[in-house]
Amino acid sequence: MATAGGDGDPPQPFPAELDDNGFPALSSSPAATTTSSSGFAEDFYRSGTDCYICPLELDTEYVIEGVTVTLLEANHCPGAALIHFRLSDGKTYLHTGDFRASRSMQLHPLLQRGRINLLYLDTTYCNPKYKFPPQEDVIDFVVSTARRYLKKQPKTLIVVGAYSIGKENVYLAISQALEVPIYTDASRRRILHSFGWTDLSKRICPCNQSSPLHVLPLGSVNHENLKKYLGTLNQRFLAVLAFRPTGWTFSEATGKQLDLIKPRSNGSVTIYGVPYSEHSSFTELKDFVMFVRPLKVIPTVNVGNAASRDKMQAYFREWLKGS
Repeated sequence: MATAGGDGDPPQPFPAELDDNGFPALSSSPAATTTSSSGFAEDFYRSGTDCYICPLELDTEYVIEGVTVTLLEANHCPGAALIHFRLSDGKTYLHTGDFRASRSMQLHPLLQRGRINLLYLDTTYCNPKYKFPPQEDVIDFVVSTARRYLKKQPKTLIVVGAYSIGKENVYLAISQALEVPIYTDASRRRILHSFGWTDLSKRICPCNQSSPLHVLPLGSVNHENLKKYLGTLNQRFLAVLAFRPTGWTFSEATGKQLDLIKPRSNGSVTIYGVPYSEHSSFTELKDFVMFVRPLKVIPTVNVGNAASRDKMQAYFREWLKGS
């Protein structure tokens, strides 16, 4: 299940009617979700009639109308999963949803059994220019930058931009390293508590004066908004250091050399765009496709025009040559 998180607003592969929360409106039919996201789904996926949420465990086979369905960890946002289908005739389909491919996925027994007949692939960053650094390296950079700014000005407010879901590991790492709680608004607190992450839940606080670490909507992380926000905090803080963790901030000039990232400063507000991506880089997509060796690949993002689709199919053919 790919939920509302990730690295931005990439083109949607399939049209969907959205509810008031910005999520796909569901009919009264039962809806499957990973166990870790079932609380979120119950809170935020609404319809005019009864909605039945069916939580499914990861790495467990379920037979649904004759099809064996297994959910695998997607390394994306909480609750996201790859969905593996095995049909009664033995054919296998894999839908990645939003995911960040990793070497650990290649160790999963289900993906080692044989070739995938049909792969639906998250192609958000299916472009050779996207070569992201490891998530751990970006988190280390964010933490060290926060430490450096706080040493220079102890009354600095640290802001992390995030979507409804996603980027939790970034602000959790800052909280752990600096030993400070995490402030966010009531709506996000409800979402975060629904995950059942003990270490995260115990760090969340409801008072914006009680912590120098605030999580705000990613779209609001700009100089004008942050100056206004700083003014609402009764001079508790004198400066703002903000992070925009998204793959869309990746620069080929910087590449994996994070120390080359140049922040944008305006008065008391400094903003770093850091390439923390929860989608696969081009190289990671290549490695994943070459590993699962699908007979056919269907891209699910950036498919709005024939030129884009043809270019991606050319990549797939090159990766699968000789397999």
